[in-house]
Amino acid sequence: MVKINDSELRFLNLLWEYEPVNSTELVRLCEKHLGWKKSTTYTVIRRLAARGIVKNENALVSVLVAREQVQKNETEELIDRVYGGSLQMFLASFIGRGKLSPGEAAELKRLIDSCTEED
Repeated sequence: MVKINDSELRFLNLLWEYEPVNSTELVRLCEKHLGWKKSTTYTVIRRLAARGIVKNENALVSVLVAREQVQKNETEELIDRVYGGSLQMFLASFIGRGKLSPGEAAELKRLIDSCTEED
């Protein structure tokens, strides 16, 4: 499982949007969008590269981990930490935050039906 902290996730979201990107341009983007200094950006690039999450080759930076995989890992960790691993409690809390449109409700029903075990 890939463990990402909040600042790394903000960085990866920016990188997913612009990748592959020259490291000099990435420094500019991080300063503009994240308020980071050049040294912070290069530190995060090195740290994530050492963990196999990004690649910095010939000053061209790209992500090696799919956004969907990071989202899945982060969601599973949230469900485990906050809801004791109960997907049912998570969904009840999520749905209880407000009314769903008919389209949203239909899509949720479709997703639930697609992963329901058949007898």
